[in-house]
Amino acid sequence: MDYKETLMKPIMIGNRKCENRFFAQSMECVDSDLEGNPTELTYQRYENLYKGNFGLVDLEAITVTNESRARKTQLEIMPRNEKALEKFIRRLKEVNPKVLIVFQLTHAGEISEPEFSRRVTVKQMHGLEGDLLTEEEVEHIMDQFELAAKITQNVGADGVDMKLCHGYLGSQILRPYNDRNWKYGGSWENRSRFAYDLMERIQRATNYDKNFLIGSKMSMWEGFPGGCGSAGPDSPLMDMTESIDLIKGLEARGAQYFVESLGNVHSSMAFMEALKDEPYLSYLHMYFANLMKQNLKPETVVIGSHFSSFRGKKNKLLSVDPEKSSLFAMGSRCIEDGMMDMVGLGRQSFADPLTPLKLKEGRESEIKYCTQCMNCEELMIRQQPVGCVAYNKKYTELFREVRKTMGKLTELHT
Repeated sequence: MDYKETLMKPIMIGNRKCENRFFAQSMECVDSDLEGNPTELTYQRYENLYKGNFGLVDLEAITVTNESRARKTQLEIMPRNEKALEKFIRRLKEVNPKVLIVFQLTHAGEISEPEFSRRVTVKQMHGLEGDLLTEEEVEHIMDQFELAAKITQNVGADGVDMKLCHGYLGSQILRPYNDRNWKYGGSWENRSRFAYDLMERIQRATNYDKNFLIGSKMSMWEGFPGGCGSAGPDSPLMDMTESIDLIKGLEARGAQYFVESLGNVHSSMAFMEALKDEPYLSYLHMYFANLMKQNLKPETVVIGSHFSSFRGKKNKLLSVDPEKSSLFAMGSRCIEDGMMDMVGLGRQSFADPLTPLKLKEGRESEIKYCTQCMNCEELMIRQQPVGCVAYNKKYTELFREVRKTMGKLTELHT
């Protein structure tokens, strides 16, 4: 089977048909208006993904609260945003009615930016400070997630992604480091309660509609002592016991899909998005996606991550024939070998949002591949609208202006 046939083959996610195996990752782009509604920049980005024929699109880290958030102009999902989001989805469906879209519901927790919001934490971590959350506050946050899920359904989106990755609130509660003696800390039973209760609340809020997709993007391993996938609260050893139990528990409660991921924005970002000189870290994601697949039912969809490093037939991956190490060749191989069901594209979706369409139409030679320059990441860190600096003139000019007025950012992952 050639890679075009594999990658363009439809797949069922729950009761919904996904047209192909391409997944547009949730990529925070800091371009909402002051009330958290989509702007014309937001429309342009997502309309391009719809034109590009992605099978499934994940709406970037849309926050369930204005009080604690990571980005100043971050998309928000509260009652005041419902009409704007309904208009947004309606317009996208007009571009391509076959594309499925889920909203990644998030709360930033200790990653919240104190300059304009309240930083909160479940347990103080070195290098991060914040107000200690009470059990009552967590209950209120879960109410906000529940309401956000209902709004997601009301506005016509196809489902939700419960964000349990990258050091945001979900993973902060789940990780062994959260050994605090409280309802959501200490034992695995207590820590996992948040994810399981949240799953059940979202189901109730959406009337257990099996056509409404519920899944989660997860950091199977956060990559620091005490993080998700660690053997104990301060252990540097990897232990997948809890991570595997979590995906099984969510599946048993009705989750139809999972997005594999690794890392943490505060301390282990290279595992989230390999840098230009470290593309081989992408291979780790195949292992963890395969681990998920081995422990879930065949019909539960597993989406792999971190494919931008593979690029076309010119990449920095050594010891492998370029014909076999390209994004499409490696992605199709992972699907054919049963390691995952879909291929997630993040930075590559910035570089060329028409990637799936160009493959489908036999225009592979026209695809613009991510250069891994990480300038899009710098824009996000600086709280600026995010896009591809290498290929999109609008963001190239913005980046130049930012560097001119703010100077060079010497340490990217801070």
